[in-house]
Amino acid sequence: MDWKIFLTIFVSVFIAELGDKTQLATMLFAADKEVSKYTVFIAASAALIVASAIGVLAGSLLSEYINEKYLHYVAGIGFIAIGAFTLYNV
Repeated sequence: MDWKIFLTIFVSVFIAELGDKTQLATMLFAADKEVSKYTVFIAASAALIVASAIGVLAGSLLSEYINEKYLHYVAGIGFIAIGAFTLYNV
């Protein structure tokens, strides 16, 4: 395993998820006194694993048909568009 790549991905995803709607929803579920904290943790972890697996599969499939350089451009434009949309709606 390439630890440099691992840490880069881990830190990027970790920072992106901090304060995200996913984390806030998880905190709300965990705040319910009648719900097992283990259940909340396992369910939220499983959901993130499945979402990440879909991302990896989609990226793998797209990279077979589209040049990696163009995928980077599309991802960058997508992030900028989401940021602009968020700023516009604030």
